Amino acid sequence: MVAIFRARRVITMNGADAEAFAVLGGRVVALGPLDELRRRFPEAAVTDFASNVVAPGFHDAHMHLAMAAEDLLHLDASAGAVHSLAELKAGLLAEAGRRPPGTWIRASRYDDAKMTEGRVLNRWDLDEAAPEHPVLVVHVAGHWGVINSRALALGGIDEATPAPAGGIYGRDAAGRLNGIIYEQALFDFAYPAACKRERTVVPPGTPEERAAGLARACRMFNAAGLTSIGDALVGPQEIALFQQAEGRGLLTLRVNMMVTHHHFDLARRLGLASGFGGERLRIAGFKAFVDGAIGGRTCLLEEPFEGSSEDYGVQTTPTGELREIVRMVHEGGSRLCVHANGDRAISLLLDQFEAVQAAAPRPDARHRIEHCTVVNGEIVARMKRLGIGAAPFGSYVHYHGSKLLEWYGRRRLERMFAHRWFYDSGIAVAGSSDYPCGPYEPLLAMQSCTTRRGFDGPVMGENQRISPLEALALYTTGAAYLAGEEEIKGRLAPGYLADFVVLGEDPLTVEPGRLGAVAVRATYLGGKKVWPET
Repeated sequence: MVAIFRARRVITMNGADAEAFAVLGGRVVALGPLDELRRRFPEAAVTDFASNVVAPGFHDAHMHLAMAAEDLLHLDASAGAVHSLAELKAGLLAEAGRRPPGTWIRASRYDDAKMTEGRVLNRWDLDEAAPEHPVLVVHVAGHWGVINSRALALGGIDEATPAPAGGIYGRDAAGRLNGIIYEQALFDFAYPAACKRERTVVPPGTPEERAAGLARACRMFNAAGLTSIGDALVGPQEIALFQQAEGRGLLTLRVNMMVTHHHFDLARRLGLASGFGGERLRIAGFKAFVDGAIGGRTCLLEEPFEGSSEDYGVQTTPTGELREIVRMVHEGGSRLCVHANGDRAISLLLDQFEAVQAAAPRPDARHRIEHCTVVNGEIVARMKRLGIGAAPFGSYVHYHGSKLLEWYGRRRLERMFAHRWFYDSGIAVAGSSDYPCGPYEPLLAMQSCTTRRGFDGPVMGENQRISPLEALALYTTGAAYLAGEEEIKGRLAPGYLADFVVLGEDPLTVEPGRLGAVAVRATYLGGKKVWPET
């Protein structure tokens, strides 16, 4: 049965607005004036959104749905929930009182830069809060965490234990383990998709628990207008979670999976490659890492972090191993989605892309650089020549604010989150949150990209500002292109999926500094309302 939807303005991202559109079988079949569509489809039910505005559903190119599903089962240590280490420790103490001794306590989204004490959490803080429980607190950047003494023991880590390749065990001024575990050391502890061991140290939630967490995460993201996401850390456990959720009707998002490169051989033996799957769940590509994080201050830079003469960040994958990963996936016919934040990391990655394209040309490969944060003119030119796309953080200027000046300096910020340069150079660019590492709301990210203003006031890298229409494109047409889905997503046009969001104000005319406050009235997937729930 045909359904007609009408609004004050329908932003189609297809060159011209419309008043109304018709949907059949989950896809748009026609657009035009309401009276014309009523004549064409006289039996159709009409939903009138009155003075609201409709836009294509938002598509976050890079976030972590499965990780969010797990995190939502545990303590929230985000800056919105706790403001000090004292509050965080009180929350852990209360959780310890509710759990039998010896069971794991987990917390996520801890942001050291927003704690009032001005210092970093350590193992002794966690020992004090929960001496009889192993504890893991993951930093908001997702590239380091803090564990207590019981967790160190369960991980088989003592003062003489060497860190895994690509990982670091933090130490205090006296050389003792302080409980901070960086990069691969954290992945081996808690992230099955990126773990190089047989299993992680921290056990995941049960399938039923994770399914409940996934349903909660989907509702949260639908409420922000999201209809599609790219999950950038997927392995067999995550695929099973998504498949089971889809079968039970819990997956109210379309998911593009970036499978970690550790599983590429298995995928190739099974005949799985980029593009495999359906409209709800598919493989977008294969994920690898070069360096660390922006907010975690572990990205690999050409110039050291501000205030340091020798801290250039961390290369998490040795160059020889990275070269083999790029060759393997490229020659296997799939898309690479490689995490590279710092300019030294990006240049190193481009060396590998140039070499493999010269040896085995694939002009249509559409490889991607995830985050692609610190760039320069040479990097941008090389990306354009190679046809490499970029998925920079959308909301990091807003979220981190003046701390970015402290860590990277004002001049370097003029070439960070370089949406303007990417657009002007004709490089495919998409919006991403990297949630739980940054805010997941696309409208807040659009505000950040158009204003370049931090939450605490400073404007940084204003030369990289983009227009509201360009910001909307990041989360519609741009994300669809980077996922290889530009023929079915990102627009409201005949033949396209009827995924759309209903907004209380027009995102293209509202004052840019208010974009984050625009209300999401409803979210539809395939012409069916998924939020608010009916």
